[in-house]
Amino acid sequence: MSWYEERILPHMINFACSASPNQKQRQKIVPEAAGDILEVGFGSGLNVPFYDSSKVRKIWALEPSEGMRRKARQTVDGAEMDIEFIDLPGEQIPLDDDSVDTVLITYTLCTIPNTALALHGMRRVLKPDGRLLFCEHGKAPDENVRRWQDRLNPAWSGIAGGCQMNRDIPALITEGGFDIKVDERMYIPGAKVLCYNYWGSATAS
Repeated sequence: MSWYEERILPHMINFACSASPNQKQRQKIVPEAAGDILEVGFGSGLNVPFYDSSKVRKIWALEPSEGMRRKARQTVDGAEMDIEFIDLPGEQIPLDDDSVDTVLITYTLCTIPNTALALHGMRRVLKPDGRLLFCEHGKAPDENVRRWQDRLNPAWSGIAGGCQMNRDIPALITEGGFDIKVDERMYIPGAKVLCYNYWGSATAS
């Protein structure tokens, strides 16, 4: 990765993703995670305060960016839970089949280059009775907002570590081999092109 991606981008992403509206969204979904958990796109550890530690056995923290893992280290070291880093991209999950109870993704699908491969990997490691918990931003329902998303996306992606503002999150999850059981959607405070949020849960289909 470049100097920008390792030294500047982690701070930018952490600042954006730690905004109060995003934190409120995390609070809706992260406490539901239980058992052995794979968090894909662990980032700087922003989800850690929202886990219910009484329900957590272990967290596999998959995060390819060394800069992000470095920012997360203090949070991880101070946590009351067993958290182990996996320094690989979302498309490469080195866990056994049917080995985790919960897969958690928050503001992650926007940046994974090959979402189909990553989601199939998440489905592979999820136990038959496990759940995928998700909280993502993506394609807006309003045509005028979508037009701006499509116009701005190339430039935005170039400065935001590959983040795509116009991905159809439910479609990606379904195409990845999951049945969505809870599907909540709304604009959260902020720029509409970046703030249409999807959150809920899914099971392997």
